[in-house]
Amino acid sequence: SELIRGFLLSGMPCPSSCPPGLLALMAPGLALMATFSLPSQAGDRRALPVEKSPGVKGRTLILLDVNTKSPVRIISENFLSLQLDPSIIHDGWLDFLSSRRLVTLARGLAPAFLRFAGKRTDFLQFHNVKNPAKSRGGPGPDYYLKNYEDDIVRSDIALDKQKGCKIAQHPDIMLELQREKAAQMHLVLLKEQFSNTYSNLTLTARSLDKLYNFADCSGLHLIFALNALRRNPNNSWNSSNALSLLKYSASKKYNISWELGNEPNNYRTLIGRSVNGSQLGKDYIQLRSLLQLIRTYSRANLYGPNIGRPRKNVIALLEGFMKVAGSTVDAVTWQHYYIDGRVAKVTDFLKTRLLDTLSDQIRKIQKVVNTYTPGKKIWLEGIGATSAGGMNNLSDSYAAGFLWLNTLGLLASQGIDVVVRHSFLDHGHNHLVDQNFNPLPDYWLSLLYKRLIGPKVLAIHVAGLQRKPRPGRVIRDKLRIYAHCTSYHNHNYVRGSITLYIINLHRSRKKIKLAGTLRDKIVHQYLLQPYGKDGLHSKSVQLNGQPLAMVDDGTLPELKPRPLRAGRTLVIPPLTMSFYVVKNVNALACRYR
Repeated sequence: SELIRGFLLSGMPCPSSCPPGLLALMAPGLALMATFSLPSQAGDRRALPVEKSPGVKGRTLILLDVNTKSPVRIISENFLSLQLDPSIIHDGWLDFLSSRRLVTLARGLAPAFLRFAGKRTDFLQFHNVKNPAKSRGGPGPDYYLKNYEDDIVRSDIALDKQKGCKIAQHPDIMLELQREKAAQMHLVLLKEQFSNTYSNLTLTARSLDKLYNFADCSGLHLIFALNALRRNPNNSWNSSNALSLLKYSASKKYNISWELGNEPNNYRTLIGRSVNGSQLGKDYIQLRSLLQLIRTYSRANLYGPNIGRPRKNVIALLEGFMKVAGSTVDAVTWQHYYIDGRVAKVTDFLKTRLLDTLSDQIRKIQKVVNTYTPGKKIWLEGIGATSAGGMNNLSDSYAAGFLWLNTLGLLASQGIDVVVRHSFLDHGHNHLVDQNFNPLPDYWLSLLYKRLIGPKVLAIHVAGLQRKPRPGRVIRDKLRIYAHCTSYHNHNYVRGSITLYIINLHRSRKKIKLAGTLRDKIVHQYLLQPYGKDGLHSKSVQLNGQPLAMVDDGTLPELKPRPLRAGRTLVIPPLTMSFYVVKNVNALACRYR
């Protein structure tokens, strides 16, 4: 009878096997606490509460169907993209971007954008010299630092002799010395971050070559954020250093998109004077004019203004910017961090209230953008689980994946075109790859997303029963379900297949029965769980019970699904993330690109 209740609630016809008369036993007060992703202008996902009869327990079967006729959103092929922080110049990791292992890991997440930006963007100076060895500085005893720098120079010379992609195999001792240097430098960087005072940073031509080589070899499109804090006495942007960088990049025929500055709403705390939205808009128009003067970049994309969390003063800055330069940028960008990494706890990543904070910000940004430039694409850049560089054993753990996967689902369903993850490597503990070049849980989650999820977002219809909330208490959905057309790049599945991804924040397993167009189809399960004794704190994961690790420096493991027989109920273990490819649905929305 509970299955019949579910069919009634979902609006789907009761199967022929329903015994007549049972429907009459249905109590008028049934409850539905489900999340519907339905087409709407704002892309809202709202919980629709319905009363339920007392005594019905919360272990009821959940019924799930998907609208396969047309997508509700279509996002960029580069939806999940990456960021590198300029701090990799300071601590030396930029010299290791030619590592075969790093390139292999980055290639796994292509196609994507690679944004080079962060807190130190507005302290970055370009210096057109080829040999940085003499000017290179860093902590540590002279005896190892000199040898280390000599090794870097020898590595550079060897790379210069290569044609095409320049790939290096760094000796273990070289990496060990770099980790020592980076650990000491990390203390300096943290001191700057917490005091909000940053020293100038020099990007040499050699360093830019290495950065572009990494992006190009990995199949990533580089987005470079220029320093916006070089100001003239009248507070307009001084473009002289940017012009030097643009001319050098053009001489190398580097295919780059551009931005100007990072979190302009914080400039007063950084330099003691602010740049308002109107002035920032004029600066962007100036940059656009500069790009048009350089043939290589006359049609280059320009993104901005990369504001912070949309509080009242930030919204005012965005409005001023959009009035002046809304038509100048190709996408409007902002960034978001969920919690303060200095005070985070593992239970924070399980709070549905925290997962829902992003929705309100999306609506605020969309309201401003659609007022001035309706239909303009919106990107979320610099997204991370925690601010302050993250927190060890938390933002780089399995638990942080709940926030990351929900962010991807929420942004896609609400029409955000691109999300840029901060950071691919090295920045605090929000990164996807650690300093041993080993992929962390969020990397594997991102890899599964890239392999299985296409750009077409589908509406889901969920029906199920949950416990009645206590008076005055709001139940937020702990079972998050999203649906897309399966990636066209995945040749294991024919076009017309659908991929579900599910987050179960309950401490009990949940059962889902596929209905309607998904009924009686073969399903491939990709269940991602923590591996080892650390549980949610684990930095290793298993896929369908098998631990994930690189085969070698040039090879990612095969992501093997677990086939489920047609019509089988999906059993979602507690506190897990999972993907389910429903094969051969022949969904009309998914047949064509």
